[in-house]
Amino acid sequence: MYTIVATQVFLHRSRKFLKKHPELRQRYAQVIDDLRDNPFAPHLNYHHLGGKYEGIQAVSLTYEYRITLTVLLTEKEIILLDVGSHDEIYR
Repeated sequence: MYTIVATQVFLHRSRKFLKKHPELRQRYAQVIDDLRDNPFAPHLNYHHLGGKYEGIQAVSLTYEYRITLTVLLTEKEIILLDVGSHDEIYR
């Protein structure tokens, strides 16, 4: 089991995202729960980012939307960084 830590930026973006996309609330909650249990589960589509996002990972919320995060394996901690569409996240 991993500990979930949300940055202030993530909490702010998350509130705005869920207000704009209320139909994704249940999926969002499920992804957060699944991250807590096993961030490497295949259905989350966990992947490392490159370029200017080196050191950051992402999981898929839906085909269009992502959650960026950092996984600290030694501490079993997941730090949530951002949520949004592919274009919003990778700007």
